[in-house]
Amino acid sequence: MSDQVRIVPTHALPPADLRAIRALMDAAFGTGKEAFADDDWQHSLGGTHFLLEVEGEIVSHASVVERQLEIGGRPLRTGYVEAVATAPDRQGRGYGTAVMRAATEHIRETFELGALGTGEHHFYERLGWETWRGPASVRTPEGETRTPDEEGYILVLRTPSSPPFDLAEPISCDWRPGDVW
Repeated sequence: MSDQVRIVPTHALPPADLRAIRALMDAAFGTGKEAFADDDWQHSLGGTHFLLEVEGEIVSHASVVERQLEIGGRPLRTGYVEAVATAPDRQGRGYGTAVMRAATEHIRETFELGALGTGEHHFYERLGWETWRGPASVRTPEGETRTPDEEGYILVLRTPSSPPFDLAEPISCDWRPGDVW
C-alpha cells in the first residue's frame, strides 16, 4: 500500500478534517448501541491524530491522547488510543492496520505505556498489544471504583520505557465523562 499516514496534532487539524473524522466515526460505528457518542468524540481530541487518505478522502483514523494509568499503584504516562475506524466501504484493505502501526510506533517512542479498550483483540495483538488480565478500576475524587465490565477488553502496549509489570496486576484509569476506559 503506497498511501502514507498523515500525523497531525488536534490543534493543527482544519475544521474540514475534524468534520470528516467525526463523519467517519459515525459511519463506522452506526447509530445503535455501539454508536460513537459525543463523549467518545471529546475523548479523541487533544492529542495526535493518524489519518490515511485515499483520493483526498479520510478513510481511516486513530488518535492517541495522553492519560495517566496506574499499574499496581504506579502511575504511568500513557498513550491512550481512541477513535479507531475505517470507512465501512474501505475495510479489509490494510488502512486500519497502517494507522495503528503509526499510532503504535508513536506510543513506543513517546510514552511509558500504551492502552486502549476494544473487543477486537486479534487486530491489535498482531501489532504487539497484550490483553490485560488483572482487575480494572477508575480513580475518582471519592476513591477507586472497580470497572469489572471493562475487564477483558483492555489492551496494553509495552514500550522501551515501560517498567516491568505483570498483566494480572490491578490497573486503573483517571475518571472522565462517558466511557472511562
